[in-house]
Amino acid sequence: MSRLKELRKYVDEELNKIEDADKRTSAIAHLYGVSLAATLIAKKRGLNPEIAAMAAMLHDLYAYKSGSYDDHAHKGAYLAGDILEELNLTDDAETEEICSAIYHHDDKLVTDGPMDEVLKDADVIDHCLKDSSKPVKEKEQVRFDKLCSEFGI
Repeated sequence: MSRLKELRKYVDEELNKIEDADKRTSAIAHLYGVSLAATLIAKKRGLNPEIAAMAAMLHDLYAYKSGSYDDHAHKGAYLAGDILEELNLTDDAETEEICSAIYHHDDKLVTDGPMDEVLKDADVIDHCLKDSSKPVKEKEQVRFDKLCSEFGI
């Protein structure tokens, strides 16, 4: 089984513990949507698409498990590190890259490392394209406009 597939199996098991069906469906759609977007962006930018997809699968897991978005990016990075260590899926450098991306993903107005930016951008794509009837959030508008330009949309 591939590393990503093994991680998705773990995440699916965690998400299936969410009792509210609508929240569970939303969580699954978001994590898989961001994972797909992260894969595409990483490929385009010459970064590791598997690591990008893994970061995306874990990026909001803390919020879904705890029911709280309070400091979820920072707390989520620590949870991701624990999960990756438990599953023994990544080496130290890959774990650091994934955890850094998760740690920084909520700060859309700041530019961080290349993989951090992939996750931020993938999150924005999912937020903005999942329901085009909703307006783009102010904190995501500049980033979304740059992504549209990058992808010729």
